[in-house]
Amino acid sequence: MAKPKEKAAPTNGRRARGGVRDIRITDVAALAQVSPITVSRALNNPEVVAPDTLRRIQQTVQQLGYVPNRLAGSLSSSKSRLIAAIVPTVSHSLFSTSIQAFSDAMSRAGYQVLLGLSGYSEDDELRVLDAALSRRPEGVLLVGVARTAPLRARLLSLQLPTVETWDTTDLPVDMLVGFSHYDIGVAVAQHFIARGWRRPAIVSANDARARARHDGFLQTMARNGIADVADISVAPPSSVELGRASLTRILDARPDIDCVFCGSDLLALGVLGEARSRGIKVPDNLAVCGFGDLEFAAELRPALTSVRVDGKRIGTAAADCLIARLRGASAESNVDVGFTIVARDTA
Repeated sequence: MAKPKEKAAPTNGRRARGGVRDIRITDVAALAQVSPITVSRALNNPEVVAPDTLRRIQQTVQQLGYVPNRLAGSLSSSKSRLIAAIVPTVSHSLFSTSIQAFSDAMSRAGYQVLLGLSGYSEDDELRVLDAALSRRPEGVLLVGVARTAPLRARLLSLQLPTVETWDTTDLPVDMLVGFSHYDIGVAVAQHFIARGWRRPAIVSANDARARARHDGFLQTMARNGIADVADISVAPPSSVELGRASLTRILDARPDIDCVFCGSDLLALGVLGEARSRGIKVPDNLAVCGFGDLEFAAELRPALTSVRVDGKRIGTAAADCLIARLRGASAESNVDVGFTIVARDTA
């Protein structure tokens, strides 16, 4: 008896340059036994397609190697299904957690995230944004807020749903999901003062968000009669080596300091390492607080006191805001995720 033949994939598609077959949406629809419009919905709005149908279409897409022509789709419908995300760096786990959560949520809604890395240069943010705009994104995510007049003017002129994150401002371009870096500086200073440490130092990067924490810390110390603060500024991104070098500089000038606020957990890790190498007991002789509450903070001995911000919540909330606006619904315009000082052994 002859072996039954397997159902063959459609063969009426056009051939692209070089002889590689150009699979069309109608080919996917025929093999999946659904209409082309159902395939389109599965690719662009998967949440509206029945789970069994969606699974069958996804399997067919994988079997045929179908790649949607997003450019053609955007020309015909003015929809690119792209979201531009402008990020300083993905090497920082806080930002990468946010971007992953944001990308996952946008993907479930049928959108793809186009990532642009701007470093910590405000001028580069505008150049990266302009490069992303050539792809005709439907929305914009910005890590940070638009501080320069040219960047703010460009975002306002786009009239695209835009969400600024990881910061706060009285004049958001559109939607805002973040927290006050200034208030973090205030809270850490109050934490030190309440525990009796009154000879402070701060090691901080010189980007806008870090400067806000720096200002909150120094101004709160000054309001409590502590004006002499050892102050070290470093260029981002922060590192363990910068933390060690910073404590060395501080101790050379101010060997009497009794507490240090570090602008990141990596800087704090370097400070702790240098303190250990010098035989300085933490927190008996030197209290240390970081920022970010990275995974290693709780595992150190002594465990690192740090400021925790929910990066995953920021990414998810930002996606919720954009998705609502893209679907024509109302969205929260200002979401404050807050922060927490996680007090552990070092402070």
